[in-house]
Amino acid sequence: MTATEAGTAAGTFTPRPGAAPLPRMIRAQAALETRMLLRNGEQLLLTVVIPTLLLVLFSAVDIVDTGAGKAVDFLAPGVLALAVLSTAFTGQAIATGFERRYGVLKRLAASPLPRWGLMTAKTCSVLVTEVLQITLLTVIAFALGWSPRGNPLAVVLLLVLGTAAFSGLGLLMAGTLKAEATLAAANLVFLLLLVGGGVIVPLEKFPEAAQSVLGLLPISALSDGLREVLQHGAAVPWADLGVLAAWAVLGLGAAARFFRWE
Repeated sequence: MTATEAGTAAGTFTPRPGAAPLPRMIRAQAALETRMLLRNGEQLLLTVVIPTLLLVLFSAVDIVDTGAGKAVDFLAPGVLALAVLSTAFTGQAIATGFERRYGVLKRLAASPLPRWGLMTAKTCSVLVTEVLQITLLTVIAFALGWSPRGNPLAVVLLLVLGTAAFSGLGLLMAGTLKAEATLAAANLVFLLLLVGGGVIVPLEKFPEAAQSVLGLLPISALSDGLREVLQHGAAVPWADLGVLAAWAVLGLGAAARFFRWE
């Protein structure tokens, strides 16, 4: 019996260098991305603090006329849409933009994890963060007297399509602009969509000419669709789903086509 055979028989195994199975690599990368996101103070401000403050403040203080019924019934769906925007678009765009600048993406692209696997891991991280956000905001909204109704499956479909749309747009921005430009542009877009996307201020408060344009924005479609289901009990808001699907196809397609890794 050779030494190798003796070692094997005794339970000692020789190393087998090589890449781990692809699902394990994706899970590990997704866990790392999630930890990095949750440890980032700026990201927590965008993803947790701002949506929570807006929900509590505008529900408790009569600042904006939200129409008949409790203010929280109007605000909660819009704030859920804002949470998706902050994580899938703003947070992901900024983080990916600086990873690209510092060469992190270039190094990861040379690892055994394929590029599509890296993007899958980032998407999983976004979804995990959104689950935590939505859970927290839902608990707070219930504490404020929220009374949701409607089809839960329609809500899930809206959130998934909204995530796809904002992720595509965020990756497109991060993969084509410089990191500093991405930081400024992503925060500016966040503020503009917060004001003009039907999140806090109803679109009916804007001039009629602007309403038709604002209604085509992904944040408007997501907040309006969630509001139709959760506040008014609609079955499936097909028009809003169509707008989100169109943005998802355009955003993800453009990101796949124009994203630069260096």
